[in-house]
Amino acid sequence: MATLPVYNLSREEVGTIDVSDAVFAVEVNQHLFYEVVKWQMAKRRAGNASTKGRSEVSGGGRKPYRQKGTGRARQGSRRAPNHVGGGIVHGPRPRSYAYRLNKKVRRGALRSALSLRASQERLIVVQELTFAEPKTKVAAGIFDLLAEGNALVVDGPNENLQLSVRNLPKVKYLNVEGFNLYDVLNHRFLVLSEPMVRRLEGTLAK
Repeated sequence: MATLPVYNLSREEVGTIDVSDAVFAVEVNQHLFYEVVKWQMAKRRAGNASTKGRSEVSGGGRKPYRQKGTGRARQGSRRAPNHVGGGIVHGPRPRSYAYRLNKKVRRGALRSALSLRASQERLIVVQELTFAEPKTKVAAGIFDLLAEGNALVVDGPNENLQLSVRNLPKVKYLNVEGFNLYDVLNHRFLVLSEPMVRRLEGTLAK
C-alpha cells in the first residue's frame, strides 16, 4: 500500500492515508493518455459544418440554353456542381465525431494519471474542502498555498467551493462524477478531498 500525506487548507500535514497500489502506484502508460484524450476531444467536436447539394441550392428551374446548336456542352441546370452557385459534391454534413472506447482503456488511463501525479508529488489530499460561504479571494489564497494556483479540484457536490473557484483562471472544480483524464493532465496539481480518494479507489480498482 502506498501512503500519501493529508493536509488541511493551510497546507499543514495533519496525517497520512493508505491508498491502493493498483490505483495510485501503477506503471504510467503514456499511450493510454493519447487514446483517451483523442476520444474526449472527438466527442467535443461540434460537427456542424454543412454544405448544400444541387437539390438544395436556389435557381435552376429551367434548362440554361437549348440542347443543340450553340457549340457549347449540354447543360441541364444551373444548380449543377460545375456552375458558380451550384451544389457542392460530397461536401461536409452535420455529423457526430464520437466513437466508443473500451472501458478498460479509460480506467487504465485514469489510474496512470493518478499514479503520475502521485509520483510527481502533485497529488494533494486534503481532509475536507469546506467553505462556509463562496469567497473567491479566500479560495485563491488556499489554492496558491496548496497547488501554486494551478489545480483541478475534485470533490462531491460542493456549491460553495464551485462558486469560490469559478473566476480563478487556473483552478477548476469538478464533481467526482465528472472526473476525467483531460482535466487532470491540463492542470499542474490534482487536489482531492479525503473521501474522494476512497471513492476513486473503489471505482478504478475494479
